[in-house]
Amino acid sequence: MITGELRNQVDKIWESFWTGGIANPLTVIEQFTYLLFIRRLDERQLLEENKANITGVAMGETYYTTKQNRFRWNSFKHADPEVMFQLFTIPQVDADNLTVFEHMKSIGDKAGVFAKYMRGATFMIPTPRLLDQVVQMIDKIKMDDRDTKGDLYEYLLSKIASSGKNGQFRTPRHIIKMMVDMTRPQQDDTICDPACGTAGFLVGARNYIDENHQDWFHNKDFREHFNTDMYTGIEFDATMLRIGAMNLQLHGIEKPNLIGKDSLSEGNADIREQFTLVLANPPFKGSLDYDSVDASILQTVKTKKTELLFLGLMLRMLKTGGRCAVIVPDGVLFGSSKAHKQIREELVDHQKLEAVISMPSGVFKPYAGVSTAVLLFTKTNSGGTDQVWFYDMQNDGFSLDDKRAEVEGSNIPDIVERFGNLTDEAGRKRTEQSFLVPVAEIKANDWDLSINRYKEIVYEEVKYDPPAQIIADIKQLDSERADALKMLEEMLK
Repeated sequence: MITGELRNQVDKIWESFWTGGIANPLTVIEQFTYLLFIRRLDERQLLEENKANITGVAMGETYYTTKQNRFRWNSFKHADPEVMFQLFTIPQVDADNLTVFEHMKSIGDKAGVFAKYMRGATFMIPTPRLLDQVVQMIDKIKMDDRDTKGDLYEYLLSKIASSGKNGQFRTPRHIIKMMVDMTRPQQDDTICDPACGTAGFLVGARNYIDENHQDWFHNKDFREHFNTDMYTGIEFDATMLRIGAMNLQLHGIEKPNLIGKDSLSEGNADIREQFTLVLANPPFKGSLDYDSVDASILQTVKTKKTELLFLGLMLRMLKTGGRCAVIVPDGVLFGSSKAHKQIREELVDHQKLEAVISMPSGVFKPYAGVSTAVLLFTKTNSGGTDQVWFYDMQNDGFSLDDKRAEVEGSNIPDIVERFGNLTDEAGRKRTEQSFLVPVAEIKANDWDLSINRYKEIVYEEVKYDPPAQIIADIKQLDSERADALKMLEEMLK
């Protein structure tokens, strides 16, 4: 949980960027991220140096040569603003013709996954004053444990959502937590988000393990699995890939498998049947030409719509028995095109569709008002859907206007609890907030998965007095009003 002090520190840094001429929220976060990484590099080398001094064993990997010591955080933070700015912008002849920024880009993967994706990174802080101001403020932030680092970065990323058009990159964290809690990541899971953005779903899975299964880390095999092949994210946007990499590293995932590609393209045909859990909120809008989409996905669903193509991709990526929780726009549930029906039939008839959680349209405000749902299914390739559980989420714990203020009465705890005990749902009526629908009924409705197709609404009859009685009541009220007015006039004489 982020503290008020940490929140204020981040707010002040954010404000400094904006008043210093950097208004794009993604640029702010990216420049902030670079400085955080440079600080972490120095802290990590300092830790290794202290170990070497105590043990007498020579250091292994180092990030700075003797000539590059001036590039270290604890060195340049004391420099005059002009000198500091020159270290970032002018190649230093006696330090391998690098700048602080170029040195950061040259580190490579020895400093973790973030450094691998630095190609194309650009230093965009325009003035010595702004650089010095931000460096001094970042230096005051206490980042001595993983929770603080993670909370800081999550709060920083939350500012994307309040900044308008770039908000599509960030799924609300309480919705991520709900989806992770429902799928319950297991010790041997391999987890993937094929449109990972800031890596919120992967971080959410990591947090679930931390909160519920600390004992797993006592197992050497699990620790190896956790640190090497448990987490995979695919993202084509280089900026988001770097931001996601830093988010993962600050949450203690140093070596996730991040792939800088378009998940739907022909070049990813080899990513098939590799994962046991997929968690995702893929892009809703847009269409692709058939030629640019991998043929194996088109065999499952022939369409140009990205939201349908991603469902086909996820089925290809999952191992048999693998689970998936994915956010889809409402149109996927009831769309009448051949492709819409094709993917719904695939999920219901050939796989095991377990749940449809209908979410209110305000969940993605302030930057989108689209109505969405969460689908949960298991890949079987042999059917298995006997009945589908529907839940009509009406309250996600926040107001459904642009302010998204916290409110009481969230349905999310109820959703997670009920999904974990579906046998108790059998007796629930269609007039209630959740209920089960047999597969035969879904098939008869052309594979429609919209909750309104199956939900029953009870209308209560409202009885009114006869018109003559209503007129008599009005006349009586008029008479009483006239008497009151006459009494008031007499009192004023």
